[in-house]
Amino acid sequence: MKVIRLREGRERSLLKQHPWVFEGGIQRGGGDAGETVRVEAADGRFLAWGAFSPASAIRVRAWSFDEAERIDRHFFERRVQAAVAWRAGLGLQSNGQRLVHGEADGLPGLVVDRYGDTLCAQFGTAGVERWREVIADALLAATGCGRLYERSDASVRQLEGLPERTGWLRGEGETELTITEHQWQLTLDLASGHKTGFYLDQRDNRARLAALVQQQGLKTVLNCYCYTGGFTVAALAGGAEHVTSVDSSGPALARVQAHVRLNGQPESASTVVEADANRFLRDSLAAGRRYDAIVLDPPKFAPTAAHAERAARAYKDINRLALQLLSPGGYLLTFSCSGGVSADLFHKIVAGAGIDARVDAAILQRLEAAPDHAPTLFFPEGDYLKGLVLRRRLENQASISSPPPKSA
Repeated sequence: MKVIRLREGRERSLLKQHPWVFEGGIQRGGGDAGETVRVEAADGRFLAWGAFSPASAIRVRAWSFDEAERIDRHFFERRVQAAVAWRAGLGLQSNGQRLVHGEADGLPGLVVDRYGDTLCAQFGTAGVERWREVIADALLAATGCGRLYERSDASVRQLEGLPERTGWLRGEGETELTITEHQWQLTLDLASGHKTGFYLDQRDNRARLAALVQQQGLKTVLNCYCYTGGFTVAALAGGAEHVTSVDSSGPALARVQAHVRLNGQPESASTVVEADANRFLRDSLAAGRRYDAIVLDPPKFAPTAAHAERAARAYKDINRLALQLLSPGGYLLTFSCSGGVSADLFHKIVAGAGIDARVDAAILQRLEAAPDHAPTLFFPEGDYLKGLVLRRRLENQASISSPPPKSA
């Protein structure tokens, strides 16, 4: 077994069971891509078993902190079975579920989603790549599914020195699927859809929007960065009279309208607009439009903390425009899926947007990913999706609504 010896003081994160070891923390040692290595402190104490990745800044990702553990076929079978069993007790209102969530399930770099009787997996790191065939067999055994599609095309594989790879890993057939979420039906394509085909992490937040529309009698809804229209279907299910869905992808917008028809909702109540969402918000403000509710679910503006400053400006701009477009008493559901933007920073960004917009709003609820995407106590980086439900106040505070004083 090859040994990785850390520099003095670099063992602290592993002692707290954080699974990452960065290149700069290693004093000596190495291994082949994905090879299991023994990680030791500077004084030789055992810290963890991990997968070595020679091309990545994260050189080791821990499999286990138990010195007696053996990283073999049985290890991966147990980890997969545990991940599947844990989600069986969540009572999720969908047959589309996240089954394996990387570090949260002790399988760094592995993401697996289930869509009915079909699985879709992303092998994102050298460690899970090395055990790919074993993991594939374990997934089918643990779920009883007969098909497994691979979507190992995320950009993180480039950082690991791994080529992109997609296609059927087990079984074959159509990649176009339909799932049930709450009382709705939604479609996806394993081969071309975002992530593994769909954004399952927003499942409960879509239900929250439907309930809000119904309870508050909201009539007009704007869904920006709508992708295939999950929030659009939710708003119409809640009783919205009209939903405007904006995205830069024509094929995604075609699927929005297909989802409206699939769920028996009136097509006349749904308008799709192929446009840059930021530009649409600006044009809507110039045209004097107003909405009872707005959803902002943009793509990842800050993949790492290094991108946070630039991302903050982008988030602030769209939230400023959205707050101005809300009718008094209207609701904004705003999200960030950027791992480089913390919940606290996102709150500050949106607060800054309110100041610039001269709009006051109450925070009614903080939102997060659905529970099958839950992070662990020891890996806060897994807490990537954060959101706020805001309600624009009927009357702003004077300090915000009043124009700045004129100079003497």
